Amino acid sequence: MTGRPGRTGKGGNQAGAGDLLELVRSGRAVTRGALQQATGLSRATVGQRLDRLFRAGWLREGAGGPVDSPLGGRPSITLEFDDSHAVVLAADLDTRHARAAVLSLTGEILAEHAGTLVVEDGPDAVLGELGRWFAELLTKAGHTGGEVCGIGLAVPGPVDSETGRVVQPPIMPGWDGYDIRGRLSRAFTDHTGAPAVPVLVDNDANLMAYGEQRTGHPDCSAFVLVKVSTGIGAGVVVDGSIYRGVDGGAGDIGHIRVGADALCRCGSYGCLAAVASGGAVARRLAASGVPAASGSDVRDLLAAGHPEAAALAREAGRRVGDVLATVVTLLNPGVLMIAGDLAGTPFLTGVRELLYQRALPRSTARLDVVTSRLGERAALIGAGALVVEHLYAPDRAEERLSEMGV
Repeated sequence: MTGRPGRTGKGGNQAGAGDLLELVRSGRAVTRGALQQATGLSRATVGQRLDRLFRAGWLREGAGGPVDSPLGGRPSITLEFDDSHAVVLAADLDTRHARAAVLSLTGEILAEHAGTLVVEDGPDAVLGELGRWFAELLTKAGHTGGEVCGIGLAVPGPVDSETGRVVQPPIMPGWDGYDIRGRLSRAFTDHTGAPAVPVLVDNDANLMAYGEQRTGHPDCSAFVLVKVSTGIGAGVVVDGSIYRGVDGGAGDIGHIRVGADALCRCGSYGCLAAVASGGAVARRLAASGVPAASGSDVRDLLAAGHPEAAALAREAGRRVGDVLATVVTLLNPGVLMIAGDLAGTPFLTGVRELLYQRALPRSTARLDVVTSRLGERAALIGAGALVVEHLYAPDRAEERLSEMGV
């Protein structure tokens, strides 16, 4: 947004109500006077635009701000985004379990549920069950289906963001090309009786990265999160936006070949996920007589201090660190976050050993290697934020206001 009179950042058109909402939500202009200065609009026009936002219930007046004039006078009334007018639903699917929540528009989790949900049972059954979870969570949170403005879903596979469909997912049999948006929307309506709402779908590592970057590292312009659970994937956030590649395949580092002869679930040999994921560590433990069938089992063993699990996790970390040396050299991130079932001290130690050994010193000089802050809620918070940013972006906000007749 420039300060040029009567102009917004798009095409030279006058700033609309959606543009004013964005200025308030971002904190760049939170008084009527500041909005006039930022947009070049007249006081009357700003008032008209704000009236639409007030009638929609999207803005409210806050406390008075400081008096800038040395002559004194009345303090300026600040404007605030009113997050009480709607809620968001979000869910995070893993291979054998899922987590779902009701969130406020500012990302506060109002009600949450985690349970067994097996992705191999297929999209129709899994998404239908999520619809039931959502209805129960809304009741628990004291909200109705009619208050929901959108749904965000994280899935463990590559997603075409234009269609919301997964594309050749290695660990989601039966989901390739499936209409996830349509089925989840119908499940929501079937179980709540509420009208259909927008559904956004993205890769779980992408949404974890988005949630972690926005809440803990908002000033980091290049952020990478690596999730190591049943599989391995990475999410990349550049200048505050998820980087997805041309069709959602960016960050799929679990299928980089590392020269091993292990068979991967994608059908190829030698993938990083086949030798360094939580699933791979679980298989090696099971072969030596330790009960483990998944990344979550390895996580439990690591939490209990199991020595063989710790040794294998450190070895897996070295494998991943070797690949991340290339990732860090290519992207030059400020933060590299390790998340997922294996994100503990043994694995992180292994990552650091190889990463700092193989990457160029310049690439790691200003790099922070950290573990997840949001834990198992990261993808939920990222999914909720994605929905809010989509629905209240200037152009979409204008469309919605027109649909509401305000």
